[in-house]
Parts: sequence; structure tokens; C-alpha cells
Amino acid sequence: MSNINIIEHKGVLEGSVKIAIVVSRFNSYVVDRLYDGAIKCLKANDIANDAITVVKVPGAFEIPVAVEALLDQGEYDAVITLGAIIRGETPHFDFISNECTHGISQLAINSGVPVIFGVLTVDNSEQAMDRAGDEESNKGYEAASAALEMISVIKQVKS
Repeated sequence: MSNINIIEHKGVLEGSVKIAIVVSRFNSYVVDRLYDGAIKCLKANDIANDAITVVKVPGAFEIPVAVEALLDQGEYDAVITLGAIIRGETPHFDFISNECTHGISQLAINSGVPVIFGVLTVDNSEQAMDRAGDEESNKGYEAASAALEMISVIKQVKS
């Protein structure tokens, strides 16, 4: 058992990184808090401002298209997606949630670049705000943390 090679994030990123964040403007009262959490995490981990690119899109449905454009540039070590899809009275929620999730997942798998799913899919505004709270409950912070961990892991796997 002692010969097992375990690859995991060691808490410190080696070398420079470039991160993109795709942010939905829809439900901005929630998404702005997710964005603030993501930036707080990146700053806490010494990611420089010039290493971060932010792309704002109208809504969650448009997130995968922006992610694909960023991935096509080949410049980013990870892409973080942030949005909030809140269930309403129609099936629209299901269509948007499914397509956004599927698009982001396919882009990550096909590109080999970590694309972090920080899009909330919740039943109501209260649930959304609970997930966009302080650091311990901010899914934007968690998404940025996952991006940093995945960058570290992918770099180790490739080396």
C-alpha cells in the first residue's frame, strides 16, 4: 500500500495561473454575491488581478457559449461559471437548468480544462440567498476553491 501514488492539491499552486469567470447577469442580486465570494477566494490564494478574466452574459443559458469561446483561446487553466436559476411556475427552470448543466459538463469533458459549475439551481430566492451567504456558505467561494484545486491536480497529472 505504501507504493500508491496519490495526486491531490497540496494547498499551494506552483507557477502562474489564468482563470476565467463567466457570470450570468440574470438574478444579479444573488449572482453578484457569488462573484464576490469567488473573487475573495482567488485573492486569498494570491491570484493576481491580471490573471483573472471576467465575462458577463445575459443568463445561465448563455454561459456555455461564453465558456466555449474562452476555452477556444487556450489561455485559461480553469473556467468558473456563476449563475442562479430559480424555479418559477413554468417548466422553463427545467429546460434552462438542464441545458446549462449539460453544456458546461460537455465543455469540461471535451476540453480537459476544469470548468467549475457554480450555477445555483434552487427552488426559491431564500435557498439562493442561503447559498450566496458568507464565506462558509458561499457557493462562489467554493467554486473558486474547486478551480484552484483542480488546476493543481491537473498540473500534477500532466507532469
